[in-house]
Amino acid sequence: MKRRDFLGTAGAGALLTGGVLSGCGQESTPEKAASAAPEETIEWKMVTTWPKNFPGLGTGANNLARLIGEMSGGRLKVKVYGAKELVPPFEVFDAVSSGTAEMGHGAAYYWKGKSEAAQFFAAVPFGMTAQEMNAWLYYGGGMELWEEVYAPFGVVPAAAGNSGLQMGGWFNKEINGVADLQGLKMRIPGLGGEVLKRAGGTPVNLPGGEIFTSLQSGTIDATEWVGPYNDLAFGLYKAAQYYYYPGWHEPGTTIECMYNRQAFEALPADLQSIVSSACRVANADMLAEYTARNNTALQTLVNEHNVDVREFPRPVLDKLRTISEEVVAEIAAQDALSAKVYESYQTFRKQVVAWHDISERTYLNVRGG
Repeated sequence: MKRRDFLGTAGAGALLTGGVLSGCGQESTPEKAASAAPEETIEWKMVTTWPKNFPGLGTGANNLARLIGEMSGGRLKVKVYGAKELVPPFEVFDAVSSGTAEMGHGAAYYWKGKSEAAQFFAAVPFGMTAQEMNAWLYYGGGMELWEEVYAPFGVVPAAAGNSGLQMGGWFNKEINGVADLQGLKMRIPGLGGEVLKRAGGTPVNLPGGEIFTSLQSGTIDATEWVGPYNDLAFGLYKAAQYYYYPGWHEPGTTIECMYNRQAFEALPADLQSIVSSACRVANADMLAEYTARNNTALQTLVNEHNVDVREFPRPVLDKLRTISEEVVAEIAAQDALSAKVYESYQTFRKQVVAWHDISERTYLNVRGG
């Protein structure tokens, strides 16, 4: 009897379970699934300061857009516009601020007209390297300050790449001493441009796409751009004879992605996280690419194009360093926000230098070639 009771109970349970499962199966029929509303696809525009598909920088913007699309499963699609395709290169910030485009890709020193403090988040002459900049931004309070600088404009910044230590630039005359900087017309943006001006030169701010023709025609006497990888792509070796190092003006230039705050906050929380995470991935990837590709590009410039690579004379670098310290301190004194950023930057720099003196610097000197 117990056995029959058990079987009867089990049979009833099986029927009950089967009924429930059958009901669940009916709820998920193809007809029901097809009637569910499809997930919304959001489309954003990204405007950049770089020529379309330019190696490293332009392709870095493309890579970021691709990452966002793939990580979001296609829910957020970003279309990239090169310089002048939608807006001029130096109007990227305004386009993002106004909502003409949801995203922008450039470098913060281009926006010093908006805030002098912005320049600290791109590159400071004789300042921090790429590794040190990332440490300050992510773990030293730099990111929060950057957001504070851009907040009045309705723009949210993010680090989205780094070129690493750049070259000093291309020159159509030898730089043998400080006197050779007098009257030198050089394409050089940001704080480096102000330093050159104090040293007697004339800084010129040009977008990347105008550099080659300006150098070739003699409109400028010299130019800095990035490093071997990008300089080779622009063919700058055809327009100037001397290639100087190191890039004292940009020891580790942070490339930024910025997005319109209203558009960003309208995204679901998971898409906001995806955009932020994609920027961090792109930030690491760009530095790795430049480190790898600069090596081979330099060999091509030297071995195939006979480029004359020279080190800046030490008295020139010493003079530029002294001027740099003065320029940066003066900018910091202009307003409270710049002073706040400067204090954070300098404090972190001193701390990281103390560590690198017994780690990176010592190791590289011991390692040699």
